Parts: sequence; structure tokens; C-alpha cells
Amino acid sequence: MLRKGGGAVKTELEVQSPGLPYDSVPRHSELSNQRSALSPQSSVLSPQHSSTVAAVTNLSKIYCKPGTTVEVAALRSINIDFKEGEYTAIMGASGSGKSTLMNILGCLDKPTHGSYTLGGQDVSAVTDDDLSEIRSRKIGFIFQNFNLIQQLTVLENLEVPMFYLGIPPAKRRERATELARRVGLTERLDHRPTQLSGGQQQRVCIARAMVNDPLIILADEPTGALDSKTGQQILALFDELVATGRTMLVVTHDPGVAARCHRVIRLHDGEIVSDERNAPTPSPSLGEGRGEGEARK
Repeated sequence: MLRKGGGAVKTELEVQSPGLPYDSVPRHSELSNQRSALSPQSSVLSPQHSSTVAAVTNLSKIYCKPGTTVEVAALRSINIDFKEGEYTAIMGASGSGKSTLMNILGCLDKPTHGSYTLGGQDVSAVTDDDLSEIRSRKIGFIFQNFNLIQQLTVLENLEVPMFYLGIPPAKRRERATELARRVGLTERLDHRPTQLSGGQQQRVCIARAMVNDPLIILADEPTGALDSKTGQQILALFDELVATGRTMLVVTHDPGVAARCHRVIRLHDGEIVSDERNAPTPSPSLGEGRGEGEARK
């Protein structure tokens, strides 16, 4: 957030890059102490034997209907923990509470009751400014509709979050270039979103989600705007990210997406009705299967 005349003024870049405060961010030296986002981890444990990355305990969210005193419980005493390297699908009908849960897990909202621990820190009662800093440092987001800045190139879109994290220009460019390479976009660095296909835009989103080396990546219907073939290519990228130790949560209505995950949690009326584990499946290398990668004509 930039300051002007003593007040807070959000730039266009900040509005389209939620959770990236300018005044209270970690310097690049702090980020360098985390594991590298540009290469696979040297040793990846199975989720069952990994440490807990995030956990919600007796978590509830209650809203009041506008203009009334009527309370609606969106979440009811939810208890879940997420292990490092775990790939989890969250499913449920409209109104089940899955979007509310993802908003809380993404530090975009706070619970009414209960606690949310992320990376060993209870973030359920911190200030909005602190929540924004946590969001910028520890969470990566992948959106159904991409949320790319249309005026910027692929490389520039990847550099925006790093600008707010205070990373020097040369290092930003190096990191953005490497992340673009990992998702198969080396030949598209100077293209703007309107010059990219839907699958290519989602690849940019995947790379952008990794720039802050997040503890957890949240994906909201990531294949919802894509055709089935392109969707499978994006899911193959997710498989490889998880294989390198990334922790991913995906909100989806698609049973095919859920079948690729380690774990499937189903919600109904704000409560967990099932929490099941899938058999593991092999995953391709990051960037493989890029047949869709042609720019729009």
C-alpha cells in the first residue's frame, strides 16, 4: 500500500494482488531462509509422516443476514489439519461452507469462534494488517478466472508480488524467468494475458502462486474455466508441485479433480460429512504435456 498525503492509497497492482502490503513485508534476505521455490525439495516425506502446516480447531463462522439480527452459521465447529506435502480437495454443494473455509484458510477472513494455526502461528485473532502480511508471506493463490493484470506481460505479472515483498529488480527478473520456465512459458515471457490461451494464463497463475515460497497453495476451481484437455494438463502441473513437497488445497465440484488428490473432504451445511483418503497415483514432470500451449490467434 502506497502512502499519499498521510492516507492509504491502493495502487492498481495491489488491488489485483491481494495480501501484498508494501509497508510491512519481509525483505528478500528473510525469504532466502525458506526452502527454494525454484527447485524440488531434496527429501519429501509422505503426508502421513509430515509435519502439520495448517490446522483449524472448533472453527465456526457466523454471519448476520443484512438488515436483520438473523444469524446464519456458514461453518460449525470444524476440525481439520493439513500435513506438509498433502494434496486435499474440498467439495460440497453451493452453500456448504467450502468457500467460507477457503477464505479463512487464505487469511481473507477470520473465524467467529475457534482457532486457525498456520505454520505454527495462531492467526485467528491477529490484526488485519498482520493478516495481510501473513497472507503475502505464507500463502499462494490460484484463481479460476486467473486475476492477471491485463496491461502487464507474463514476466511482469510474476514480478508484481516480488515487488511488494521488497525483492531487488534483478533478483525479481531472475526468479520470474525461472518460474515461467518451470511451467513451460519460456517462449511467452513478453506476452500479455490477452495473447495467451486459458491454459497458458493458468500456468502464469501457478508460477505466481510460488513466488513467495508459500507454506500452502489454495486453488479455487482451477480448471473451471478450461476445456477438459487443458484442465488435465494443469492438474498434471499440480501433481508435480505436490511431488516436490508443496501443500495444496483445491476447491472443486469435479470428481475427476478430487480423484487425483491424496484426500477429499466433503462439507454439507457447514459441517464435515466425510474425510477420506485416495490411493496415491504417479505424477508427470513439471511442464510435461504442454500440447495446449499455443497463443490465441
